[in-house]
Amino acid sequence: MIIDNAPGTAILSEDALTGGVMLRRLFAWIVDMVLISILCGAALSFFVAVGVLTFGLSFGLFGTLPFIPLLYHWITLASPMSGSPGQAIFGLEVRRNDDLGRPTVLQALVYTVLLWVTLAAGALWVLVALVTVRHRTFHDMLSGLVVIRSRTLVSARGR
Repeated sequence: MIIDNAPGTAILSEDALTGGVMLRRLFAWIVDMVLISILCGAALSFFVAVGVLTFGLSFGLFGTLPFIPLLYHWITLASPMSGSPGQAIFGLEVRRNDDLGRPTVLQALVYTVLLWVTLAAGALWVLVALVTVRHRTFHDMLSGLVVIRSRTLVSARGR
């Protein structure tokens, strides 16, 4: 069954949108944490090298390390990929809940900040996705986004 949706796209079926998303999100998050760790390690090495070369004058750069995970998620979410590399590997995309369009830059920022606030407040807040429609977490709902399976969106020209 094909349901017309946003211009240029169609949904194969409403049930297929979020089927199996929870486990895929978990594995995608693990992949993203590994990638973020690699990025932070590379930045740390660079900051140490630059700090030594400048006799400690640039050690203030260490204060930028906490922003790497935020930038990672914000940039990848606002990109044409509509999700992080981990989500792409597991066939997921983050879309607007109302029309399944790509997230705006502001929605991507709100989603990212709320994601990290939710994780800092304790992982139990993420478990709300087990009982909500479309398996949405608090940061999904507050930003107006939903995580869906990529394969459920098909080109309207391909029908």
